Amino acid sequence: MPLLRKTLAVTGWTSLGAALAFTISTRKSTIHPVPETDYLLSTTLFARYNPNPNPSMRDICLRRVPLDRIKPELLAQEGRLVEAFCGAVWSGWAFEVQRRYLARKYRGPETEGQLWDVRDLERSAYAVGTKITDHFEVLSKNDSSIILRCGDSPRVNAYRESDGLFELTADVKKEEGVVEFGMKSVFYNSVAQPDAQSKPLQEPVGPYMQWAHQKYTKLLMEDAARKCMQ
Repeated sequence: MPLLRKTLAVTGWTSLGAALAFTISTRKSTIHPVPETDYLLSTTLFARYNPNPNPSMRDICLRRVPLDRIKPELLAQEGRLVEAFCGAVWSGWAFEVQRRYLARKYRGPETEGQLWDVRDLERSAYAVGTKITDHFEVLSKNDSSIILRCGDSPRVNAYRESDGLFELTADVKKEEGVVEFGMKSVFYNSVAQPDAQSKPLQEPVGPYMQWAHQKYTKLLMEDAARKCMQ
């Protein structure tokens, strides 16, 4: 019993320490709801991949960084910063566990043309059609935004029970002297059909998974933003 009590005590303090470290390290990244009026919900992409339209879980993680802390080479050419930010998300340590899991499960001859290795993930320009770790596909790109489809393999072109859009943004606000990085998530079930008795469809993600997703997103954001700094 004393050993068990000691083990539990150590585990408890370790968990508390981890929680405190997480809170401190991600305190500059903030989560906000995405309103019904958000432009992404009015795009042809959202209409195409969620045609019914079904309920979605939506949020955005934002991180502001002083402009003078961004690597100068990422500001020298329009669009380079959002490419680097996207590459930093998938090549960073925060995505490493998921990246290795997806590689063990799905990397093979059929997916070898996708991005898997850190070096390739860091250097890609993320053109439309780029596929990442058999879980993401670039659908749209401009100088400040990259929109990806997520939730299942990009080899599944049909509607999916787990589906969604994930937008990465890098907005240079010169008048404010900052860059605002964004990670917008819109998750939904694109297979579900409207209920014949007009019963509301179930939310695609439960409260616990939404909480876990938001914590994970803040880790991805902090890691990626730091990789774009000098």
